Amino acid sequence: MKIFVCLKEVPSRDSRFEVDASSTWLNEGNLSFEISECDEYALEEALRLKEQHGGEVSLLSIGPLRTEKVLRKGLAMGADRAILVVDEDRASNSPFSLATILATLLKQESFDLVLAGTQSDDAGYGQTAIMLAGLLDIPHASLVMKIEADPSKGTLRFLHEMESGRFQWLRLPLPALLGIQAGSSPIRYVSLKGIMQAKKKEIRRTNIGELGVDLSETPSLEIQRLHLPKIERKAVVFEGDTETTVDQLVRQLHEEERVL
Repeated sequence: MKIFVCLKEVPSRDSRFEVDASSTWLNEGNLSFEISECDEYALEEALRLKEQHGGEVSLLSIGPLRTEKVLRKGLAMGADRAILVVDEDRASNSPFSLATILATLLKQESFDLVLAGTQSDDAGYGQTAIMLAGLLDIPHASLVMKIEADPSKGTLRFLHEMESGRFQWLRLPLPALLGIQAGSSPIRYVSLKGIMQAKKKEIRRTNIGELGVDLSETPSLEIQRLHLPKIERKAVVFEGDTETTVDQLVRQLHEEERVL
């Protein structure tokens, strides 16, 4: 199978987030970066399919040059090659512009399956994979937890997460695009051997202009203001014996919280 996995570089979940001076993005000087969680699960599913059926796993990403670091991790996990569309100025600032660039790239390649995360950890729009499938005119499903492929028959079977903790098995013809949900399978550790091999694997660089994509003709998004949630409440500590603290709690719930 020939599988492409879309990876996005996002701020690490354990970073300390600060809004920058323009109030339109984060201060990236204090951030570390990693693969978006759902995308990493998508890569794990791709590698499992490769182990079962053979073939090639390629990575696609759009972002600044530093994105090569997260691509190297994907290569160390077992992917075969990567393509980075360098976008230092974040010109691809909407799900549709991202999907347009990825579709342009994929139309130059042959593939059986495209995997992506259900949504990213930063913006969390959850739309890029859906739009990409539409631009490629291939079947799509999201919230996928498990994949069973049958390349000889040109089909795949997958477990789809529904509401209220329910699941269903569905089937699609290949080629197809699936949005993978976080927690689908345990993610493998990167081995020292994988890290050494990743240094020799190809990361091909290109840019939006070389692909012939004109983003001026695609819908865009503009962030007017970004701010961290205000902390408006603090913990209330009740002191004294049981009778006293119970009275204080009831008074707090009745007079302050107005739930009694």
